[in-house]
Amino acid sequence: MQAPRTQSPTPVRTFTQRFSATRRGARLARLLATHQLTEWGHPQGTEAYDTVAVVVAELAANSVLHGRVPGRDFALSLSHDESRGVVRIEVTDTHPAQPARLAPGPAEDGGRGLVLVDALAADWGVRDRLGPGKTVWAECALASPGQPGFRR
Repeated sequence: MQAPRTQSPTPVRTFTQRFSATRRGARLARLLATHQLTEWGHPQGTEAYDTVAVVVAELAANSVLHGRVPGRDFALSLSHDESRGVVRIEVTDTHPAQPARLAPGPAEDGGRGLVLVDALAADWGVRDRLGPGKTVWAECALASPGQPGFRR
């Protein structure tokens, strides 16, 4: 007698890359993240693509501007989990300072990065890493409100 067939779980697809802790490295992280998202079936112009692009750009820029340690890179990891309907973004650097969500005044040029991440991501946070530094992570929904898989 044959064993009953079970449905195999949807695999979690991943992408990981290290980048120089420069403005060029942050830009390349965003470009490669959006390319990978397109490969995973979420092309330019979709809400998932736009959301992930902004969140990656903000987290990479924060790592370069506030988490830079001379001579050290930062890492970007993406995990595409269709069963949960999310893309998890992780940016790791070696600077020990924890990110702070600020409330800048209307005339200030910066300080809105984590406010944007908080508004766009379904969830986000910070965790320590092995060795010096931290990982800032965010999860972005692949579906919009009212569709299966949306989580806020």
